[in-house]
This record gives sequence, structure tokens and C-alpha cells, in this order.
Amino acid sequence: MPWRLMTRSDLREVHSISLQVHTANPEDPSVFVERLRLYRTGCLVLEPGDKVSGYVISHPWRFKVPSKLNAHLGQIPRDADTYYIHDIALPESARGQGAGTEAVERLADKARRAGLATLSLVAISDSTRFWRRQGFRAVVDAGLAATRASYGSASRYMVRDL
Repeated sequence: MPWRLMTRSDLREVHSISLQVHTANPEDPSVFVERLRLYRTGCLVLEPGDKVSGYVISHPWRFKVPSKLNAHLGQIPRDADTYYIHDIALPESARGQGAGTEAVERLADKARRAGLATLSLVAISDSTRFWRRQGFRAVVDAGLAATRASYGSASRYMVRDL
């Protein structure tokens, strides 16, 4: 799959895909700008032709401390102990071709090289099945309730050991 590093010139298309895929969980364009600025190597776009058709936003973070939806991070913590997948967004037309699985494996490799032992994320909507197929398991912890609330009541904090 033709995943490549995201650039600032991709941000308009990335935000458009976000609004298309996450109709119930929109994020401000400034969130994407900040993530790209803070951790460019964790921001990828899927570009099978001349048009962006998916994206990944990811970065090192703290285990069991997911960022709230549509919130700025400020900085990547020096004591990060997990590799956090903020978003993998693929419109229907880009699904079922292995792009999501390939992205997860690229991120797992990146996390291993950084010395991190887990991948973590907040699964929203009906994405839990996809994440389970990628080796993630749900983590139940009362301390996660406030952050999860920003993602919706069906959200689940999930972890994959590396």
C-alpha cells in the first residue's frame, strides 16, 4: 500500500476525510496541524494515485492516559510509555484492501524501534472488531471514564502488546 509521510499540503484533504469518516466525532483542523508539528513521523497518508484516500495520526504517549477528542496535546511527553494511535481513517472506498492492517503493522514496527512495549488507542463506533483482528484487547479501568466520554459511550480503550 502506498503510505507516505503526511505534509502540511495534505491537511485539507485529511480534514475532509476525517469529516467524512467521523461524522459523529469531528475534530478541528488545528488538531491535525498540531499532531503533524509535534510528531511528523507518526502522521501518514494513503495515496494510491494522485489523491489522498486515508490517513494515520499517531505518536508516543502515556499508557492509560489517552488524550481527549478534539484536544491539543501541547507536547509529546518525554516519559512516553506507549505508542498511541489517535486515528486511522479510511473512507469506505479504501477499506477491505489491507491498508488498515498495513498501517497498524508499520506503527507496531515504529513503536518497537522506539522501545515501546504497547500500542494503545480509543476505539470508537463499530471499530472494535477491526482492532481485535489487529491483536488489540479492551482495557477496563474506571480512571479512563472521563476521557472516554469525549469519544462517546460506545468507545473502548484498547491495547496491543508488542
